[in-house]
Formats: sequence, structure tokens, C-alpha cells
Amino acid sequence: MALSQRQPPYRSQAWLDAVRSLDQCVLCHGYGVQAAHRNEGKGMGQKVDDCLTAALCLSCHHAIDNGNSLPREERRAQMDRAIVLTLQQLARRGQLKVQRAAA
Repeated sequence: MALSQRQPPYRSQAWLDAVRSLDQCVLCHGYGVQAAHRNEGKGMGQKVDDCLTAALCLSCHHAIDNGNSLPREERRAQMDRAIVLTLQQLARRGQLKVQRAAA
């Protein structure tokens, strides 16, 4: 898709609330969860789609977004893993629903 045809980012307060409702960080199992957006594929001053968020504690969020102890590719891999684990937790709690497309 050409840049000029790019869709606006998906925004959903309900999605962010669901991510924040998880009790523990999906990586370290610490408390005090934030909805951390993926830090790649975004525009200047713009976050990626809300559905690309992970339930992370402040420490893990900082380490992935701003940490300098890990290479960028490893931080991105950790974020991708965290997003998948977040989706898994939301599905197990019944907070994700699949709708059939209209025929």
C-alpha cells in the first residue's frame, strides 16, 4: 500500500482498557500494567494501532522502548512476544470476540 493510501491508525479505548485490565505484566509478571504500543512502523508523533499493544509493567515498557542494554532487534522481538502473550491472555479471559463477516 502506498504511503498516500495509508489507513489512519486503529484507535479503541475499549481495547486499551482490556489490555490494562490484565493483572500482571506478560513478561515479568509484575504488577502495575500499562498498554504499551509497539515502537515500530509509526509516523512522527503517532503511535501504531491500538491493537498492537502489550500489557507491560513500567520497567519492561521502559526496557523495550528506551533501554540501551539490548539491541534494537531483540527489543522488537520482545515486544512482538509480549503482544502475542497479551492476545493470548485476552482470549483466555474471553475478552476477544470473533465476528463472522457478512455474506
